[in-house]
Amino acid sequence: MAKSTKKKTTGRKSKGKAASRSFRDRLRGWLRYGLFGVIGLLALAVILPAYINPPRGPYIIAESMRLGSVDRAWTPMEQIAPVMARSVVAAEDANFCKHWGFDMGAIRSAIEDGGNRGASTLTQQVVKNVYLWQGRSWPRKALEALLTPLVEAAWSKRRILEVYLNVAEFDEGVFGVDAAARNYFGTSPEALTAREAALLAALLPDPKDRDAANPSKFVSRRATQIADGAATIARDGRAACFED
Repeated sequence: MAKSTKKKTTGRKSKGKAASRSFRDRLRGWLRYGLFGVIGLLALAVILPAYINPPRGPYIIAESMRLGSVDRAWTPMEQIAPVMARSVVAAEDANFCKHWGFDMGAIRSAIEDGGNRGASTLTQQVVKNVYLWQGRSWPRKALEALLTPLVEAAWSKRRILEVYLNVAEFDEGVFGVDAAARNYFGTSPEALTAREAALLAALLPDPKDRDAANPSKFVSRRATQIADGAATIARDGRAACFED
């Protein structure tokens, strides 16, 4: 009898171990499929906007809820004055065509300057505006650091700039170059002059406190610098990656 009881006990332990292994195997399988699913969704989220215009990002949605509505209409790159694209690059990311999403020279300069000026590239700003929320939290910065090289790999430089020009904030509730051109100058993005484009680009670091239609002396001087920079990058080839 004792032997029989021992066999039964041993059998129950074996079944318990087998069940435990089976559960662990199923859990590993679920985790594996879950990981593949997350990677697949991330790939779609990065690849699709390279060809399909992205929906409104979290910040535009939040501003729309706060204000009741926002002014924004998508404009393809072919209908935006080339000088507008050059002006934005000159103002925000002069080495746009040379880097892979992070401008290490600008980052080093910002660190040496005590962190008093930003070093975000246009690609980083697109990632923030399309996928993420505003703020300086570490989780957001980590996600930005993850997504930026993926966007650089999946999108063309021209596409990155096109999306930026359509999601950038130019005034409270005014997003994208179409709304900006109409609100400030009563014109279309295609008809913007070099001066108008430079004035719009001069708003970008602080769009809610700057005015392109009635620029302060600072904004006017900044626009002059941007216009000179836009002409320079056209001459030295730093606009080649986004111009046909």
